[in-house]
Amino acid sequence: MALFSNQNLPLSKRMMPKNFEEFIGQSHLTAQGKPIYSMLANKIIHSMIFYGPPATGKTSLAELIASQMEYSFVRTNALTLDIDEIRSILTQASQRALSGNKTIVFIDEIHRLMKPKQDAFLSSLENGEVIIIGATTENPYFVIQPAFRSRLFIYEFKNHSAEELEKILEMALQKDRLLKGLEIEFPEDSRKLLIESTNDARRLLNTLEIIILSKSPGQKTSISRNDILQVLQQTDTKYSDKEGHYDVISAFIKSVRGSDINAAIYYLAFMLHSGEDPLFIARRLIILAAEDIGLAYPEGLSVAVACYDAIEKIGMPEGRIVLAQTTALLAGVPKSNSAYLAIDKALADIQNGNVMNVPSYLRGSNFSGAKDLGRGTGYQYPHDYENHFVGQKYTEKEVSYYQPGGLGFEKKIAEWMKKLKP
Repeated sequence: MALFSNQNLPLSKRMMPKNFEEFIGQSHLTAQGKPIYSMLANKIIHSMIFYGPPATGKTSLAELIASQMEYSFVRTNALTLDIDEIRSILTQASQRALSGNKTIVFIDEIHRLMKPKQDAFLSSLENGEVIIIGATTENPYFVIQPAFRSRLFIYEFKNHSAEELEKILEMALQKDRLLKGLEIEFPEDSRKLLIESTNDARRLLNTLEIIILSKSPGQKTSISRNDILQVLQQTDTKYSDKEGHYDVISAFIKSVRGSDINAAIYYLAFMLHSGEDPLFIARRLIILAAEDIGLAYPEGLSVAVACYDAIEKIGMPEGRIVLAQTTALLAGVPKSNSAYLAIDKALADIQNGNVMNVPSYLRGSNFSGAKDLGRGTGYQYPHDYENHFVGQKYTEKEVSYYQPGGLGFEKKIAEWMKKLKP
């Protein structure tokens, strides 16, 4: 049974915080005056969803909340949770509530909880018999149905900063019962490299442990840059340096915008080799397709969205091919930022006070009494006219935001608009 003792758990598990003093990060939630702090101080816990990247403390914080409040803690996963288990959890929670003991149900991967299962919790949430804390890496506003979501606060977790990872590393060296007896040295800037190359708490601690276990037993252990790179199996690209991440994604986007396919592919490879999240790259390509390619090649947006979906489905390493194809295509097609400029001009106009009434003939008329109010009267239906166009005013005052470019598909738009409105 020694195999399953605590000392055989990975270092990242052994260093799970046992109290709030050991919990590092998410100060925007746990610092004095912030939401979680206030709930605990007032002994009133609401149902919540913790949303953010892996290894940022979502599970740990849920367990600490339950421990401090002395609530029963039930941990489950949305992927395996079925209706029978939900009924059992809620029945037991109801029985505990009768004796004054509340229950926190922690649902990992809550974005995978299907609508009928979400509905099964609604009544118990409403009467306060159970408190749900969900954890997800997906945006809850996209994946959780409104009725369920309205009963939970949504709190976004952020990646640990380099300073926070430094604290986590130091805590492990000082407090872990297997490491604190060792004299561990970090020559040159290997400590900094370890933090920047791993970039999340779980990977940081587990990488440290693998390096130490690979060394000959002894009180003194030196961890070099080469030790770190051998475990991580990657070249030190300095991508995680203070400016590296932002500089490379900026260069990537500007290369695609500048129609330099080779430069864009280089920066894509650089990011993938350095461990960047491929979905982050795909999200940036979606934004670029709308902002910089726009109506010159409208299909670019569909291609970028399909790229994101494909990577979600197939993951890496095959996802690199999808990213490369999308990058090359978006870099190679004509460019236009006319729609981007148009919406910003319109927003600025409204913010500066140009708020107009909707003409009565354009207002909704699908209700009784609409005719008496003059709603819809005088509207000219464009499909009844030649070229499916009729000259009528659609705004109270004339506005001009969109200026079509002369490349790709947008050139055809410009020609068509000129034909309709000489």
